[in-house]
Amino acid sequence: MSGRLETLREWLLAEHANTVDADRLTAIAAHLRQTIEESVEGALVEVGCYRGAMALWMRAVLNDFGDSRRQIHVYDSFAGLPAPGDRDSSHLREGELVSTPADVEATHVTWNEPSPVIHPGWFADTLPRELPHSIAFGYLDGDFYDSIHVSLTECVPRLSRGGVLIIDDYADTVLNPKAWDGLPGVKRACDDYFGTPSPVEVLVGDGDLAFGLYRRVE
Repeated sequence: MSGRLETLREWLLAEHANTVDADRLTAIAAHLRQTIEESVEGALVEVGCYRGAMALWMRAVLNDFGDSRRQIHVYDSFAGLPAPGDRDSSHLREGELVSTPADVEATHVTWNEPSPVIHPGWFADTLPRELPHSIAFGYLDGDFYDSIHVSLTECVPRLSRGGVLIIDDYADTVLNPKAWDGLPGVKRACDDYFGTPSPVEVLVGDGDLAFGLYRRVE
C-alpha cells in the first residue's frame, strides 16, 4: 500500500467513522486489486454512496494500480433511506442518512480527486436506465431488502466475467458468528435472488464485518 493510500485510509477511518471501518477498506482494496490484476472489463459502481467515502477509496486504489481512467458511477436517493419493509429491521428509519451530490464532490475535492459520475434518484428508477453496460466491480450498500434486491436484479446481469459484487451488511451468522446482523433484509434479499445453495461468499474480518461477495465465473 502506497503512503498516500495509507494516509487516506487513516483519514477515512477518522472522518467517516460512521460508515467506514478498517475491515471494509481492507476487503474492498484486496478484491478490487484482484479485479484490476485480472483485467476484468467494465466500470465500477457503488449503489448507496452516502457522502462518497467508499467511492473515494475505490478511486485511490485504482490510482495506486495505475488504472486512473476507469469510471466510477455512484447511485443514491440523496433523500435519505426509504421506509423499511416487513423483511427489514427497525435499526434504520425512513429519511436517515441524507446526503447531497455536493457532499460526494466535496469528499473528492478534499483529496484532489475527480468526482465519480453521480446518479441521483431511487434505485428502482435509476439503475435500469443508468447503470453502465459492463460492470467490473460493484459495492452494494442499500441497507434494506428492496434496495438490495433491485441492486442485484440490475447489476448481476451486467457483471463482466470475473467481476465482483461486494454486498455490505450481508450477515451469515452461521458461517461468521461475530458478524453484525442489524440489517437482516440484506441477506434475505440475496437468498431470495440467488436461491440455494447461495453463491455468495462470506467475508470475515477482524471485527464484526458483515460482508458478502459474489463473483461471476461463467
